[in-house]
Amino acid sequence: MTVFGGERRVPGLRREEVAQLAGVSTAYYTRMERGNLRGVSESVLRSLARTLKMNDAETEHLFDLARAASQGARTPRARPRPRLPQAAARLIDAMGDVPTVALGRLGDVVGANALGRALFPHLFPETGEPLNHTRYLFLDDRAHEFYTDWEGSARHAVSALRLIAGRDPSDAALMTLVGELATHSPEFRTWWAGHTVTVHAAGTKAIRHPVVGELTVTFETLALGSSPDVKLVTYLAEPGTPSADALDLLRSWVATTPTSTGREHSTPQSPARGQAKPEGTPNP
Repeated sequence: MTVFGGERRVPGLRREEVAQLAGVSTAYYTRMERGNLRGVSESVLRSLARTLKMNDAETEHLFDLARAASQGARTPRARPRPRLPQAAARLIDAMGDVPTVALGRLGDVVGANALGRALFPHLFPETGEPLNHTRYLFLDDRAHEFYTDWEGSARHAVSALRLIAGRDPSDAALMTLVGELATHSPEFRTWWAGHTVTVHAAGTKAIRHPVVGELTVTFETLALGSSPDVKLVTYLAEPGTPSADALDLLRSWVATTPTSTGREHSTPQSPARGQAKPEGTPNP
């Protein structure tokens, strides 16, 4: 049994301790720690993941990085833009009572039903294409007000991009997006350098909606077998809560708001004069 002793200046294992527990030399571990994973065997990677108590996302990312390092540098390449299949678009529209937004791998909004557009009005301008959600988070001041925990949402977006970069570092669109965000957002630049990876496929989000006020929604991310680069994100509120009442109010507005033909970018309207707004609702 290996025992490590002595006073610690910082918590955690020393580099030589990690190397010993992983069954490699300190020099070899130092090389890996500096990002040189070329030729590292699967057994060493799994041993390192166990030693560092990596979660599934971190372990997957480690293997992706090692695979990319072994393949060597690749020329940046453009991937086809993600598209929402027609059958999936019809499915989203059929889920009229559930706010649903379809997102591409980099945060491109590729579809939504009417309630999804109403729940995230900033992403759907009256004219032009929907906004990229990742750009919106970091480059649009409205995002800081819209998301109660903006930092949490933004950090999860960075982690998602890190996972994509590990799988396909030659993705030209990813490189362009990362460069743009790193140039214009000091928060993104700092968090990107941290190399943190997590999978955030379900959970809760607290938002300050410009019409119905504050509400908390639970979300689930659904994969599309016909289009792996597109995910459907659905949102609901816990029954019997003020958030559920706010979402019901949003549903009633969507049902009574005229929609345009073709691609709909309608947003909820303010209550009619004389109609009471829910307590705590800010002015839109």
